[in-house]
Amino acid sequence: MVYTKLQRIAKIAKERPNEKFTSLIHLINKEMLIKCHNELKPNKATGIDEVTKNEYEVNLESNIENLIERMKGLKYKPKPVRNLEQA
Repeated sequence: MVYTKLQRIAKIAKERPNEKFTSLIHLINKEMLIKCHNELKPNKATGIDEVTKNEYEVNLESNIENLIERMKGLKYKPKPVRNLEQA
């Protein structure tokens, strides 16, 4: 199960903060990302791209597939986290 693998990686990262992980993308799949999205609180703040959870889930499967494709193709560039104190 993917969560078990991710939980194991989180445990290693916590126990050995200097550990380097070279590739984790093989653990990411559509089902896991959809599950993570569905677990987000409905009133979650928008991201730096100003997209709400509700807006993202209008085309959720397509958005997730596109995200995975960009991640696996090394074309995904995450934006910095929005600092709510500056908003």
